[in-house]
Amino acid sequence: MKKNISSLKDILKAAQQGNAIAQNNLGVMYLNGKGVPQDDDEAARWFLNAAEQGYAKALFNMGWMYQEGRGVPQDDAEAARWFLKAARQGYADAQFNLGLMCHNGEGVPQDDTEAARWFLEAAEQGLANAQFNLGEMYQDGIGVPRDDAEAVKWYRKAARQGYADAQTILDKMHKEDKGVPQEDAEPVKPYFKADHQADTENQVKISEVHINGLGISQENADSVNVNLIAARQGDAEAQFNLGLLYHAEAIKWYRKAAEQGHEKAQLNLDKIQKEDKVVPRKDADVAESNLPVAAQTEIETQLEISEVP
Repeated sequence: MKKNISSLKDILKAAQQGNAIAQNNLGVMYLNGKGVPQDDDEAARWFLNAAEQGYAKALFNMGWMYQEGRGVPQDDAEAARWFLKAARQGYADAQFNLGLMCHNGEGVPQDDTEAARWFLEAAEQGLANAQFNLGEMYQDGIGVPRDDAEAVKWYRKAARQGYADAQTILDKMHKEDKGVPQEDAEPVKPYFKADHQADTENQVKISEVHINGLGISQENADSVNVNLIAARQGDAEAQFNLGLLYHAEAIKWYRKAAEQGHEKAQLNLDKIQKEDKVVPRKDADVAESNLPVAAQTEIETQLEISEVP
C-alpha cells in the first residue's frame, strides 16, 4: 500500500511542478478513478495543462474528451482541433481519428482526399486500422484513384499485423480474380486465419490451454503465435502470457504487460529482481512505477476505432 501512496504522491508532485507526462498520467487516473476519485472535470483539467505544453498524448486525449463529451462539452470541431495539433506532431492515432472525421464530415468539412492523406500518414507509421482503411479507399476509389494493386498493398500490411478483416478481403479478392498474387491471398498462414482471431480476447483464451510453464516447446508453438498477435495489438494478458512462454524474453513481455498495469506481471518482475536474477533497473522498477495501475496508461487505448463504411 505504501507503494501506491508514494507513486500517487510522486505523480501529483511532478504534475504540480509542470511535468507534462505526469499531468497527462494524472488526467488518466482521474478519468478512470484509479488511485483518485473518478472525476472527468479534473481529468480534463490535467490533460489541458499537459496539452498546453504541446505534449502529443495529452493533445490527443483532449481531442478524445471533446469527442466524447467527458469533462468538457461535446464538440466535434474542438475535438478535431486538438487531434490536428497531435497529428501535426506525427501522432498516428490522432492522424487516424482525424482521417475518420474528414471522411465522416464530423467537426470538419467532409473531404475524402484529406481523409486519405491522414490515413496514409498513420498507415506509414504501421497503424493497422489506417492501413486497412487506406486499402478500402483504394479498392473503392474514395479520395484516391481506384487501384486494386495499391489496395492489396495496404490490406497486406494490415493482414501481416493480424488484422482479420484485411485477411478476409484479400482472400475474397483472390477468389474474385482481382489480381491478388497467391502470396497475398494467403498472408494468414504465419498469423492464423481470420476466423481464429476475431478479437484479442479470443486469442488469449485460445492460448491459455497451451500454457504449461516457462520456455517454448513444439506443443505450445501455436500458443506463442496466437499470443504474439494479441500482444502486438496491446493486449496486456497476452503480453503476460508471452512472458510465461518465453524464458529468454520474459522480462521484455512482463514489462510491456506491467506498463499497462497487469498486476501479475508487476509481481513477477519484482520477484525476479528479488531473486537476484538479471533485471535491468528500469525493469525492476516497473512494479513501483505502475502503482496505482492507471498511472502509466493512455486513454487512446480505450477509444473504439470505427472503420470506413
